[in-house]
Amino acid sequence: MTMTTTIPADKNAGRKVALPWYERYINIVGPLVMIIALVIAMLIFERRYFEFQNMMIILQDAAIFMVLGMAMTIVITGKGIDLSIGAVAALSAVIMAMLIKDQGWPVYPAMLAGVVVGLTCGTINGLVITRLNVPDLLATLAMDQIYRGIGLVLAAGAVLARFPEPIPFLGRGRAFDLIPTAAIVGLIFLALGFVLYRYTWLGRYAIAIGGNREAAVLTGINIRRQKVYHYMLMGTCAAIAGILLTGRLNAIQATAGMGFALHTIAAVVVGGTALFGGRGSMFGTLVGVLLLAMVTNALVMLRFQFFWQLVASGIIIIASIGFYSYLQRRGNSDAKGDD
Repeated sequence: MTMTTTIPADKNAGRKVALPWYERYINIVGPLVMIIALVIAMLIFERRYFEFQNMMIILQDAAIFMVLGMAMTIVITGKGIDLSIGAVAALSAVIMAMLIKDQGWPVYPAMLAGVVVGLTCGTINGLVITRLNVPDLLATLAMDQIYRGIGLVLAAGAVLARFPEPIPFLGRGRAFDLIPTAAIVGLIFLALGFVLYRYTWLGRYAIAIGGNREAAVLTGINIRRQKVYHYMLMGTCAAIAGILLTGRLNAIQATAGMGFALHTIAAVVVGGTALFGGRGSMFGTLVGVLLLAMVTNALVMLRFQFFWQLVASGIIIIASIGFYSYLQRRGNSDAKGDD
């Protein structure tokens, strides 16, 4: 006699479960609320903040981090992190500058060489992480020191300045005498990132790897190869950021970009990308970048010291992560209540 056990069907099987609004838009609600609060505060204390020229300054300040944030969103979604981007940006820009100033290279080949340097650095980062099995955090922290040291040796501590066009135009020029060229470059990169993240295997695989690494392996995703691709993209974007920085200052030195990594990670996390992978948004990254640029600009206009800008950035990061954690806990408790 054979005994059979009947397993009751899941009452939710075959039925779509509507997510609460705060889960569907969790990546932008927090920073948008902060932006609204900032706007109200500046309406009260400093209305010059909303002048057109100041808005363009904010866009220009945010441009470099739009470029970096695009790639960092994909890296963090894939459960990675890159602390070397400031050193990669500086090294790429220094090599580009030396080729122009010392070797007499034309501008465009020198810029391309700088981008190749960034791509190479990103590839090395990916190989160190995947082939030597070094954790992303430690690997990129160590490579940051290496790239920074190489840049200092090559430049010998000198400041390289006064570059031919189009480098200054890219960094501080204005399209139609209105919109910062750097901001246009940053928005183009974010739009490209949106396409890569939403409609290509690069984004889909990053989400799969960050969400469930074991399941990604079982579905046949080559995680090592994908991680290398992520860091190659990150290195390339860091080189572009270095070129924009060089154009903005019309000068470069090997110590440039020292705060790039933490600022970029902050903007991406504030924009709703999960720090431990599996979820991200290019639009959320744009909002996070603009929020930090707006806060910094507001503190400058209100004549706060630079150190208070660091304090404000830290508070925003903690508040954002706390907000996302609260909504996630609330969503989980609602789900249990439904069961």
